Amino acid sequence: MRRIAIVFAAAGVAFVAAAAPAWAHVKVEPESAAKGSDAVLAFVVPNEKTNATTNKVVVQFPTDHPIAEAQTAPIPGWTAEVTTAPVKTPIKTDAGTVNDAVRNVTWTAAGPGIGVDQFQEFRVSVGLPADADSLTFPTTQTYTDGETVNWVQVTPPGGPEPDSPAPVLTLTNGASTADTTPTTTAPTDGTAAASNVKKSDVDSAKTIAIIGIVVGAIGLVAGIGGLTMARRRSS
Repeated sequence: MRRIAIVFAAAGVAFVAAAAPAWAHVKVEPESAAKGSDAVLAFVVPNEKTNATTNKVVVQFPTDHPIAEAQTAPIPGWTAEVTTAPVKTPIKTDAGTVNDAVRNVTWTAAGPGIGVDQFQEFRVSVGLPADADSLTFPTTQTYTDGETVNWVQVTPPGGPEPDSPAPVLTLTNGASTADTTPTTTAPTDGTAAASNVKKSDVDSAKTIAIIGIVVGAIGLVAGIGGLTMARRRSS
């Protein structure tokens, strides 16, 4: 199996801060990730009913761009089951070739489930494919009154969002520039490379230099005065 980055603890803080749903749809967070990267995805499921709770969630994984493995984060009061199925074309991973892919992940409530006016995050750690621009995750939500809601509709390009859209993850060609740390590259002509310097640092350096000049001048004047006094006493 390919190496999967398990960062549930760190990612959980960001998800809790950003995922409180002002929407009434099932969403995947984050909405985009880099192609071929390891990522933690959170399927955010709100309870839309006032007389029932959500006790089962099934997320289908893409078959056109299969994912070799999914690891689930433990959720108190819920059990998770990952179902796999053979693929026609073996999947190449960091650990070798894999002949099975994730078909779906099912979360079942062992307790009350998602209550009225509540939501739940269902997180998985996956290795994303490098040959896709987006991934769609059709999701089925089941309530304690027996009703099911199928979040499977595809949003047409440039068109309005349907009533029950499927969660979609956009895949990008790399990490956002906002997330990268600027680096300094040495020039090829042998000169020293310029580093990133803040204006406040420059101003502080100028102030220190001026103080040093003033102190040096005072010391020079004092030295000249002392020498003059010594000559007068000698004469």
